[in-house]
Amino acid sequence: MALAPNVAPSADPNAVEQSGRVGGGTKVVLILAFAVFFLLGGVTNINDLLVGKFKPMFHLTHAQANLVQMAFFIAYGAFSIPAGIIMSKLGYIRTFVLGFIIVAAAAFLFIPASAAASYPGFLAALFCIGAGITVLQVAMNPVITTLGPVETSHSRLTFAQAFNSIGVFLMVYGGATFLLGDEQPIDAETSSEAQIQAYRVAEGASIGTAYMWLGVLMLVIAAVFWMYRSAIDHAKTDDVKLEGTWGLLTHNRRVQFGALCIFVYVGAEVAIGSNLMAYLAEPSVMGLGLQAAGKLVAMYWLGALVGRLLGGFILRLAKPGRVLATFAAGAISLIILSALTTGALSGWALILVGFCNSLMFPTIFSLATEGLGERTPQGSGIMCTAIIGGAIVPFLFGTVADLSGDIRLALAVPLICYAIIASFGLWAARRTTT
Repeated sequence: MALAPNVAPSADPNAVEQSGRVGGGTKVVLILAFAVFFLLGGVTNINDLLVGKFKPMFHLTHAQANLVQMAFFIAYGAFSIPAGIIMSKLGYIRTFVLGFIIVAAAAFLFIPASAAASYPGFLAALFCIGAGITVLQVAMNPVITTLGPVETSHSRLTFAQAFNSIGVFLMVYGGATFLLGDEQPIDAETSSEAQIQAYRVAEGASIGTAYMWLGVLMLVIAAVFWMYRSAIDHAKTDDVKLEGTWGLLTHNRRVQFGALCIFVYVGAEVAIGSNLMAYLAEPSVMGLGLQAAGKLVAMYWLGALVGRLLGGFILRLAKPGRVLATFAAGAISLIILSALTTGALSGWALILVGFCNSLMFPTIFSLATEGLGERTPQGSGIMCTAIIGGAIVPFLFGTVADLSGDIRLALAVPLICYAIIASFGLWAARRTTT
C-alpha cells in the first residue's frame, strides 16, 4: 500500500539548483530511504501472517484474530497528525531516527510477549509498531522527492514504491517459512492449562526471535541516519496547518467520497490479506496448512506489485476514474467467483484480487485531492487519517464470519467496499474538479 505525505516539503532554491550534483551524504540518505521503503512494506504486511498464526495458537475467533490489524492500523488515526507536527519541528532525518527508535522499542516488546505467550501483549506491541511506522511514513514520501532534481522526483518516488512492494512479497514469503509451521494446533478441550501454555510459548518463540532482530536492525539504521542527520537540512518542512481541515471534509463532496474510498480500500485490502490463510485452509477451498497458505498470501501481494509496475502504462490508456472503476469491478467479479466456486479456482480467484488492488490507493488519492490547490495538505491529511479503515473493516469481516459461521459469507464485506470504490471512479470520470 503506497502512502502519501501529510506534509509537503519545501526545498531551498539553491539546493534545487545544485541537486544535479548531490553530495555523498545525501546519496547515502537516498539509498537508505529506498531500503526503508523495502523494510516498511514487509513489516506492515507481515501482520497478515500473524493473524493466521495467532488464530490457532490462541484459539481465537475470526474477529479476535483480526484485532491484530485493529491494534496496528488504529495507530494511523492516533499518530498521523502528531507525527506531522513532530516532523515540522525536527526535520526529516531526525524524524526518521525517532521513528526507527520507536519501532525498535516496540519490536523488543515482542520478546516478553512471546515468553509469556500473551495475546494482549502482542497487540500492545503491534500498536507501538504502528505508531513508529506512522512517524516514518509521514516523512518518507516527501524526503524522497527532496533528495535529487525536481524534474526526476516522480520517478524516484515510483522507484521507491516498487521497493515497498518487493519488500512486501519477499518478507511475507520468507516470513511464512520462518514464522509458520504445519503442526496441528493443540486440542484445548483435552489438554491441560500447562500444556496449552507450553504450546503457545513454543509457537511464539519464532515471533519473539524475528522481532528481536528487527529491533536490532532498526537501531542500526537509526544510528546510520543519525550520522547523516545534517545531510538535507536545506530542505525544510512546512508547518502543519489544521485550520480549515474540518471545513474541507464537511463541505467538499470530492474529498468526502475520496476519504470514504481510502477507508474502505485499505480495509478491504487488509481484510482479504489478513483472512486469506484461514480461507485457503478451508476444506472446500484448498485445505492448506499454515505455511503453504502463508506463501500464497505472498502471491496476493505479488499481484499488487505486478499491477503497480504496469500502472504507468495502464493510466495512459484511460481516465483515472474509469481505470479505478474497472479495477474495482474486477475485484468484485473475482470475489463473486471465489465465493461461488470451490477448490483451487476459489482460492486463486481471491488471491488475484491483489492485482486489482494495485492502482487503487494512488488513483483514489489523486482523484480525491484533485483541484484542491493550496488546500492540498489538508486534503492529504484527511486521506492519510482514513487509512484507519485497515483497523475497522477486517474486524467487521471477522465478525460477519463468526456470526454466519461461514467465512465465504464474510466476503460480502470487501465486495461492498469495492462497490463503493467503483461508484467513486464512475462519479469522478463524469465530473471536473470542484
